[in-house]
Amino acid sequence: MTEVEELPVEQRARRPLLERVAVLANPVVLAVLVLDAVLLAWVELMFLPLRVWDFWPEVPPVYNWPLPVTILVAAVTTPWLVLAAARCTSRMILVALPFLAWLGAVIVFGVAGPGGDVLLTDDWRSLVLLSVGSLAGAAALGTRLTLPQPR
Repeated sequence: MTEVEELPVEQRARRPLLERVAVLANPVVLAVLVLDAVLLAWVELMFLPLRVWDFWPEVPPVYNWPLPVTILVAAVTTPWLVLAAARCTSRMILVALPFLAWLGAVIVFGVAGPGGDVLLTDDWRSLVLLSVGSLAGAAALGTRLTLPQPR
């Protein structure tokens, strides 16, 4: 039973509206965080092959280096999604949902991309994206144990 069902009817009606909305909003916020994780994984994969030439076409071919800015995006957003989910619920599996959705989306979109394209290339950028995003998400899951529990 939830906390709302345990209260008598007259006390349920007296609960502040904001408190009742907050109980209903947590699953919605968690679903939005999972959707955000999938969309971020897709964007990170799409911009992973970015090179200097894409921003500055006049650069000589010698200086056309890879520019994997999405690795920094993964390093920042993956822990943020996990910590935001930790504010919504105290169950560890639900806190891990955005991280698991990100990891699953990177693997699925990377190996079986749109139109049969393989977005995870066979160079160092794919390995660094997977490792940085995974380590950042795992570190955030570990720090979740030290956060105060939501009520």
